[in-house]
Amino acid sequence: MTRELTIGVDVGGTSVRAGVVDTDGEVLDTATAPTPRTDDALEAAIAGTVDELRGRHRVRAAGLALAGFVDAPRGLVRYAPHLSWRDAPVAERVSQRLGGLPVVVEHDANSAALAERRYGAAAGVATVVLVAIGTGIGGALLLDGELFRGAHGVAPELGHLRVVPDGRACPCGKRGCWERYCSGTALAATACELISAGRTPGPSVLAREAARDPGRITGRRVAAAAREGDPVGRAALDELGRWLGEGLSLVADVFDPELVVVAGGVSASAPQFLDAAREHYARIATGAANRPLARIRTAQLGGMAAVVGAATLARESAPQSREPSS
Repeated sequence: MTRELTIGVDVGGTSVRAGVVDTDGEVLDTATAPTPRTDDALEAAIAGTVDELRGRHRVRAAGLALAGFVDAPRGLVRYAPHLSWRDAPVAERVSQRLGGLPVVVEHDANSAALAERRYGAAAGVATVVLVAIGTGIGGALLLDGELFRGAHGVAPELGHLRVVPDGRACPCGKRGCWERYCSGTALAATACELISAGRTPGPSVLAREAARDPGRITGRRVAAAAREGDPVGRAALDELGRWLGEGLSLVADVFDPELVVVAGGVSASAPQFLDAAREHYARIATGAANRPLARIRTAQLGGMAAVVGAATLARESAPQSREPSS
């Protein structure tokens, strides 16, 4: 029996990652390319990764996952902060490059949420919020198991909830957004603030590195230092956990989810901050002592969740092609 295969493509700010996915959510093969800076080059790079995989597998559709404002039914990307597209008919353009292969487009957090609902941490759960913590925060909402995109494909922009009036500046133009305090970028900013304020609770490798070259203090470096016991790294992750709990209390007040799935690159460090987030969330959520609180779990599909979700959406949403492409 021939398995029906589709391709998911995670279009990130630095790389394009594509994968062939079967109906069980298994990734069978992958291809990658750097992310170009112009529309034409970006679409060519996406088509190139898909064609590379089509050379080895028979597939019937492709799905693209990316961060930005996406009009999924029309295949439009209205705005993507780390990509060049503006009000671009991306699905149509990429499909043309692929000889008419059906192509769909979706927000990357939505794609990851769908994958976790079908194959991962949110299996069988009806009301789910996914919080993808990476460079910033991406959010997705499942109601009765279905993606909620809002009236214009923008919902839910959880990362730009304002948690600190007149707080840290955000590239979105506001100040004090949640992702400025709970993300990989925020982790580095918090560590630098602790060091510059002299709030180092002991000898710190990070403090010595910052004195030599502040540019070396990235979120990834802070997380690695925390795993090695560095006091500044551990304090920065404690702060991130507190802000995660703070933001989740707002999310719970609005959506009352059964489950929160924490995904994204920073979730790899979840053992160092998730318990603190749970405790803070349970302490400050409105009426916490008199209501069921959402369970909080980490994602199970890791970095391939958006690829698997985009491929699944392609299988379910794209029109049937006459025959699988080879």
